[in-house]
Amino acid sequence: MSSTKPSSSPTPPPPPPPPFSSFFTANSAAAAVFASRRVSCIAPLVVAALFAAALVALLLDFPKLSPSLLVDSPAVDSSVVVTTAVDSLGSRQKERFGDVVAAYGRWDAEVGCGRFREKFARWGGNASAVQEYADGGARCGELRTRHVSVGVRGVTWVPDILDGVYECRCGLSCVWSRNVAVVDEVDVTLWESFKPPKTRKQGEPLRAFMDLEATRRPSGFEDIFIGYHAKDDVQATYAGKTFRITRSYRVAKEKKNDTLVYWSSSRCLPHRDALAKALISLIPTHSFGRCLNNVGGSDVALDFFPDCKMEENPIPHWWDHLHCAMSHYKFVLAIENTNTESYVTEKLFYALDAGSVPIYFGTSNVWDFVPPNSIIEGSKFSSLEELASYVKALAEDPVAYAEYHAWRRCGVLGNYGKARLASLDTLPCRLCEYVSKKGGRNAPAS
Repeated sequence: MSSTKPSSSPTPPPPPPPPFSSFFTANSAAAAVFASRRVSCIAPLVVAALFAAALVALLLDFPKLSPSLLVDSPAVDSSVVVTTAVDSLGSRQKERFGDVVAAYGRWDAEVGCGRFREKFARWGGNASAVQEYADGGARCGELRTRHVSVGVRGVTWVPDILDGVYECRCGLSCVWSRNVAVVDEVDVTLWESFKPPKTRKQGEPLRAFMDLEATRRPSGFEDIFIGYHAKDDVQATYAGKTFRITRSYRVAKEKKNDTLVYWSSSRCLPHRDALAKALISLIPTHSFGRCLNNVGGSDVALDFFPDCKMEENPIPHWWDHLHCAMSHYKFVLAIENTNTESYVTEKLFYALDAGSVPIYFGTSNVWDFVPPNSIIEGSKFSSLEELASYVKALAEDPVAYAEYHAWRRCGVLGNYGKARLASLDTLPCRLCEYVSKKGGRNAPAS
């Protein structure tokens, strides 16, 4: 862990100002134009007129050209430090609270979206961490076919809900299905748990292989590799909803006060369990999974929160009410299996969707995928004790706690919007576009 003690808020500082943050005045622009102009010897009167006009402008002290006329948005004075509720954590009287909507109202009165947007006006993650899609990542002129069919073959966990017909960009149509009766002649086959064929002839389907685990290992036989990293042929982040489309999305309005943190893990890894155990000893926590379970069983959430039951599922499973259960807690502990660049999994995104604040341990470039001031990055604290003190103080400050939800209420998303657009939700069209650019099954043998 870092030995550097965080400031009053562990939110990372804004990145450097973007280009073109300095604006030219009308007079300096005119002078630059005048200096660069080549004066023809046959037009002395024109030159004299320009010089006279510039001189008059200086003498009359014409107003400077407004920056709003030069750029789409007003300039932000980088010398002005905008402080908000998290910067003054500890200055307000401690107060137990559960009603988050009431907390939002108090934050609106004391801070408001205007100041929050101003504070994060220059904030943003590394744009190259997420593949472009919304702004036209595929150029229409690069597409070589008008239709692409995807045959989903060697997969285990890819959701059935993705099966269907898609109208993609640039007039491209796409069919994604695991059923031969729907797509008998395919342009690409998708593999995930099983390796694709070792060879491929022209006229045969391209081979796409997907691995979203931290190791990100290509099979060695694919033509297209799908992974969570932007450097992969096609990126598929964990930020979308497809992983959990059939689950209860009820979000509790009241947060628990006696137990602050939710944690659930059923893959018991020594390093993760050790970290979780240490935090559980410092912060009141309910552990619902098989690992370090302290609630009397791994499938008892409905006993705690009967409002999370889904009537359409007569035989409930623990994953049906995962989001609803964690929504009752102010914080959710999210510890990645592995600390690897850009490996940000559903453990974090579940908590954001559930209206809780993730306490995150994982990749250091997590801010490339989440909104500003939306998570507590545990590794930025000098000790677990300091982290625990911060979490407890936040749990008794409704105004500061509400600010961790301001990104959603004020529409300040950072790279999060892009991360969702590069998720499994949009994979069918994005894969079809990539296949079309390669020529589909008519691509050269590989």
